[in-house]
Amino acid sequence: MGLDDKISNAAEEAKGKAKEGIGKATDNEKLEAEGHMDQAKANAKQAGEDVKDAFR
Repeated sequence: MGLDDKISNAAEEAKGKAKEGIGKATDNEKLEAEGHMDQAKANAKQAGEDVKDAFR
């Protein structure tokens, strides 16, 4: 996995955590859910990259 992918996944996860935190602080359930979704996408991408790396 390239460094760019790692950075991109980490940035997407951080963005998701920020959205989730802001959503909780403002009682905005939609924003909180978007944060969860962003984190889940980043984690799924990371897992896929880990699988690829395991076969190299």
